[in-house]
Amino acid sequence: MREFKITKAEEGAAFAVHIVPKSVKNEVVGKHGDALKIKLITTGVGGIANDTLINFLAQKLEIEREKIEIAAGLASAEKMVVVVGLTPTEVENRLLG
Repeated sequence: MREFKITKAEEGAAFAVHIVPKSVKNEVVGKHGDALKIKLITTGVGGIANDTLINFLAQKLEIEREKIEIAAGLASAEKMVVVVGLTPTEVENRLLG
């Protein structure tokens, strides 16, 4: 199993996310292999869950939602998220700190 890692992207940071739907609240619960495990209150992993994930990450990272993109995994529980304007260290500190 690979270890979770936030990598430097062209204009910010990129990291894998593992979504767990049907939670009682939106929260980061830790690491899941090479991904960040996030519980969401939505019932699915695509569509509304993607919007919920972006809104949640924008709030946690204290940035505009337009600076967050789901680069891969739109219909999957396994997603690749790109954040523009923050370093990998800033993202890790805000999500896991």
